[in-house]
Amino acid sequence: MSQRSRFEPAAPSRGRFVNTGNGPTLVPIDIGHDTYIGLVDPDTAFWSLTRKDALADTLADETFLSACREKAGAFAEEMDALRFGLGLSAVYINPTERCNLNCTYCYIPESMRRGGGQMTEAELFRSLEILHGYFDGKMPEGRLPQVIFHGAEPLMCRQIIYKAIERYSDRFRFGVQTNGTLLDAEGAALLRETGTSVGLSLDAPVAGIADRTRKSWMGDSVFEKTLEAMRLLKGYGSYSVICTVTSENMAHLSSLVDFFHEQEVPTTMLNMVRCTMPNARSIKPADEAVFPCFEAAIRRTHELYRQTGRKLVVANFANILISIIAPSARRLMCDISPCGGGRVFFALAPDGSMYPCSEFIGLPEFCGGNLFEDEIDKVLESAPFRRVTGRRVEAIEPCAGCAVRHFCGAPCPAEANEMRGGLDRPGAFCEFYEEQVRLALRLIADGVADDFLWDGWDKDTETVFDADRL
Repeated sequence: MSQRSRFEPAAPSRGRFVNTGNGPTLVPIDIGHDTYIGLVDPDTAFWSLTRKDALADTLADETFLSACREKAGAFAEEMDALRFGLGLSAVYINPTERCNLNCTYCYIPESMRRGGGQMTEAELFRSLEILHGYFDGKMPEGRLPQVIFHGAEPLMCRQIIYKAIERYSDRFRFGVQTNGTLLDAEGAALLRETGTSVGLSLDAPVAGIADRTRKSWMGDSVFEKTLEAMRLLKGYGSYSVICTVTSENMAHLSSLVDFFHEQEVPTTMLNMVRCTMPNARSIKPADEAVFPCFEAAIRRTHELYRQTGRKLVVANFANILISIIAPSARRLMCDISPCGGGRVFFALAPDGSMYPCSEFIGLPEFCGGNLFEDEIDKVLESAPFRRVTGRRVEAIEPCAGCAVRHFCGAPCPAEANEMRGGLDRPGAFCEFYEEQVRLALRLIADGVADDFLWDGWDKDTETVFDADRL
């Protein structure tokens, strides 16, 4: 006969009531809707919408609470898998530190962009061989790892990039993020033929505004050259145009949406300026001033879709919608903590140095090792990488008490470290991201969320990171 324990058996509550005992945690959120209010579990990102006049009845409804209890475990597991269970699937290769432009907000230091290092063809091919050896056997069947040529300006060494894409297109899915000024017809044809995703950058529909923050070292406009690159890619489904939103262009976002739609751009991103470097902070828009401009631009894409039947997807906002509707289908990893840097992807500098993300290139304390000298798995576990992959919203104020923390992620760690003084701080646009989630919930409440998403977005819910959308 076994000896009876000296401890009394645990007697947890039955979870009959919301927000007490073992009952579900549901925080009401004002989403700015005339009829509906949001309910969110901050820990699991479980959410629901209910009529404002039925809130009290909903929170006391046993059928509703039972459904919450049943789904809580699955939501918690899904969120845990997204945050801590994903493996490396992409690499941002910065083949050069040099750039032919001098954009005000660039996160790469000026000295590097003027005369930094650059890979040789042999070094680039060696990098790809090492990466192929690492990924071989690790990727799910039918999926290739992604390599995105990033910068500074990768087309400063376009000949070796084009050779690499042709040589390794059966081993990697390639992408190029470029300012477009060095893209010619021959290069565009190769990128289209190889199915390489292409991202361009344009901040306004007219040169007078775009040139305020994007220009050559001599101060010359590059607006027309960017338009020429857009013309070369017109009709190609795997290209996008990024707009960096600043105090200089925020009032023109709706006009830019009109312009992109007219040019048949399939996807854009309206990204708040990253404030990693001091120059970028000088053109940071105030959250309360920029969000109305952003919302107007988002709603303008919907008007154009209803008028023409053709979508212009704003990828960064679409990702917020998807993070609410179907978290495992999200394509970008900036709006979750830890972010994707150092765990889903890393950035490779021209000398082989490895950083959690391109935002950290120029910050040597975040270098975790060298691809030519160190094992990749050891670098992923290095102290600099662990600083980033260990960053969690639960340890950041005010994020720890924020109900929408898992739809935001307190981006960006590089920005927070340089602007706020530590990784344990929020980034530059707390209120903006808060409002962005509210807008997403309003559109869900109105039943129009699909109009803002890629067609067929729900056919591949296993895809949790897709750098082609960056």
